[in-house]
Amino acid sequence: MTFPEVSIVIVNWNGRRFLDTCLDAVAAQDGVNAETIVVDNGSSDGSAAYVRERFPWVRLIALEDNRGFAGGNNAGVRDARGRFIALLNNDTAPERGWLKALLGGVRHDDSILATSRIVYMHDRRVIDSAGDGMLRWGGAFKHHHGASVDEARESREVFGVCGAACLLSRRVFDELGGFDEHFFVSHEDVDLSYRARLRGYRCVYIADAVVAHHGSASLGRVSDLAVFHGQRNLEWVYLKNAPLSLLLRTLPGHIVYTAAAALHFTRSGLLGPFVRGKLAAIAGIPRVLRQRAEIQRSRRVHASAIWTHLERRWLSTKLKEKRFDLGLIGER
Repeated sequence: MTFPEVSIVIVNWNGRRFLDTCLDAVAAQDGVNAETIVVDNGSSDGSAAYVRERFPWVRLIALEDNRGFAGGNNAGVRDARGRFIALLNNDTAPERGWLKALLGGVRHDDSILATSRIVYMHDRRVIDSAGDGMLRWGGAFKHHHGASVDEARESREVFGVCGAACLLSRRVFDELGGFDEHFFVSHEDVDLSYRARLRGYRCVYIADAVVAHHGSASLGRVSDLAVFHGQRNLEWVYLKNAPLSLLLRTLPGHIVYTAAAALHFTRSGLLGPFVRGKLAAIAGIPRVLRQRAEIQRSRRVHASAIWTHLERRWLSTKLKEKRFDLGLIGER
């Protein structure tokens, strides 16, 4: 039996309206021996039946309930047969050479995690993400978010991969234990990337791997659920993964960062989900500390190797990101 080199895993939840565009683009990929797995998270819009009928070449995993982005992807990877795993959102359309470009960035070194140039579906001249970044004070951001594609034409190392369109070896995914399913949705890719870096793995942005993305199709760009999960999960990323010396060094800044976020969400009318997210993060601390102990025991790099990849310009970075998102909502 011949196994594929790459398994493409696509998690879907009530996204039937996106599936034609996404899966037709996946079928058009060339130069790579790949299989496609769609994990349906208990959709109520007929997505599973539609995939069975319209795309018989797709391997469908129909879950009875919604396990979120983290649980859905873990289920797909468990059933995957490829040496490499490509994760792709259901509301995307990869260009024909996307998978070949991603694979070219890691085939010579399967310890590298590769992330795509993700552009907006409505305007492909604008970047959604050119890889994930991590702030020194504990927040995450997307490189070149809202910028022209001209600013992101060079491949380079980044802190982490964006789960909407990335590739890594099955070996590394399994070693890391996959996504943390407690996250459900939001920041699980940042958490996975952080854990990979703590073990000495690198994350690289591949500029030629281009994917168009609707963006925030499931949660909405600024919604109660997005704020709740985002604010809860970023605390877990920070507490689980930051080496002790960095945790102590950055804690005062993290408090300031959190206060600034509270002010932002108060002005946006979203203080309620912000506070609920922080309280849920606190409730999860006993479990997170147990996870932290294991993560830090398995760490292979010095804290300084992490520090060099953390962005110090937290305020300007987040203000730029928030202003673009708010402007995008206003345009729509």
